[in-house]
Amino acid sequence: MLFEMADWMTQLHSWARALPKARAILIVSAHWESAPLSISSSQPSELVYDFGGFDPMYYQMRYDAPAATELAEQVAKLMSDTEPVHEHRSRGLDHGAWVPLRIMYPDADIPVLQLSMPTHNPERLLDLGRRLRALRGSGVLVIGSGYMTHGLPFLDWRNLDKVPGWSSDFDSRASDALARGDVDELADFRTRAPGMPYAHPTVEHFTPLFVTLGAATDPTAPPTTTIDGYALGLAKRSLQAA
Repeated sequence: MLFEMADWMTQLHSWARALPKARAILIVSAHWESAPLSISSSQPSELVYDFGGFDPMYYQMRYDAPAATELAEQVAKLMSDTEPVHEHRSRGLDHGAWVPLRIMYPDADIPVLQLSMPTHNPERLLDLGRRLRALRGSGVLVIGSGYMTHGLPFLDWRNLDKVPGWSSDFDSRASDALARGDVDELADFRTRAPGMPYAHPTVEHFTPLFVTLGAATDPTAPPTTTIDGYALGLAKRSLQAA
């Protein structure tokens, strides 16, 4: 649906243009929950079209980024003392990765590697991000791709201009916790965040945030909100950490 939202596409594209050009991109998507920890193919591979009911043109889209061999070796080395990393040599990027990247970096001239999300435990994800922090010093952009609210089953599809209270309440509380550097409150979102479980009937669209917070220079430093507002009643807040 993002490809049919011109304003949001412009915001994402402009955000990417404002960033220094990355040497490589490591992305964690809500759409690859896999343990043990895994990476996508370091060589160009077929995309994963993990969605249904859309126009046939979306199943023909491509994102032919260069090989990410060096990045794959770096990730494996960073994880070698804690857990092995399995490379799925036939797995390309899923739509949680290639859709935003196709908008932000349409030239597909940056190597991209996708990392699986092996757990939804915030502490473990924060630790995973901390181990990835070293990549940023070598010019790697670490991205968590999800959605600040994702209560699709609870939307009023006849009135999508109206923002549900559970969506705005969850977004507001998460934004406030981020501004205060309260990682503990964020980590306890299942029981403390207003709007649950409607905002996230399943949590995989929120938990990529913890990987990127862990990879930040200081996880408690307030990140910059680069995009806010709502689309289809869901919060599209996007964050950039130092």
